[in-house]
Amino acid sequence: SVFCSAACNLGPQVVTAFHHDCRNLPFGFCTIHAMGRYDYTIGGHLVLKELKLMIQFPPGALLLIPSATITHGNTPLQVGETRTSFTQYTSGSIFRFVDNGCRTEAEFKAADEAGYEKKMEEKLTRWKSGLAMWSTKEELLHPEKTAAS
Repeated sequence: SVFCSAACNLGPQVVTAFHHDCRNLPFGFCTIHAMGRYDYTIGGHLVLKELKLMIQFPPGALLLIPSATITHGNTPLQVGETRTSFTQYTSGSIFRFVDNGCRTEAEFKAADEAGYEKKMEEKLTRWKSGLAMWSTKEELLHPEKTAAS
């Protein structure tokens, strides 16, 4: 896997309350793989609160979402149905550790205070570089136009 962590949610009726995974990389993705025996047209939908979307999520489907920045959860299932899930993700602290030269922030500061201060300044605008990694609506709808530029 390209992710550092995984969770097996074994149920028998895995339904998550609305949440966002604030310790994950804000501009990174996590995978959610739905499994079980349930009528996905009635329950088990993935809800993305800020986007005002409710997505049918059938058993066997796999979705990628930016779980740190979008509040998400599932709708309930019917009595007698089963749903499990397998999620994969990477904590933002892993990226921070690598960005700090494979050191904790305390180790980085102790070894190179000037470098540490510079890195702390860069954090104020890191969201811009993270956002630049995402596709725009225009790129998704008209890839032929953006490939030429």
